[in-house]
Amino acid sequence: MSTAVDEIDLKILKLLQHEARMPIARISKQIAMSQPSVKERIVKLEERGVITGYSTDLNLRELQRGTTSFILMKTEQCSELVEFCTQSKQVTGLFRISGEYNYLIHVQTGSVDEVADFQDALARFGPSKSHISLKNILDHRILL
Repeated sequence: MSTAVDEIDLKILKLLQHEARMPIARISKQIAMSQPSVKERIVKLEERGVITGYSTDLNLRELQRGTTSFILMKTEQCSELVEFCTQSKQVTGLFRISGEYNYLIHVQTGSVDEVADFQDALARFGPSKSHISLKNILDHRILL
């Protein structure tokens, strides 16, 4: 089985990226293909791991998690840091990076004070540097 994504797959992915819950009937009309064929292609894209899931966008301010921060972390206690971040509800992303710092932690909290508390808890793993987002310019950017 070929793993290449063709033009029809790209059209389907583009529509789903804009609206993940778009009905198959609407997709089939927009790309001029039968509903069973569209459904089959979506299932194959899921099976091949091209589509890895569907998500819901949340208003984080309404959930008292509207303060976005990025924390650079320098540590030699990598597995302990990963475990700590995995257990922390404030952490929404953890990236291994190159350069002076070796981790970038994406944090969503309710306030700057909570960011400070979180960073204090990180201190046992090594030095860190926080950057608080003032404004989100590009979020959930459409890739296709």
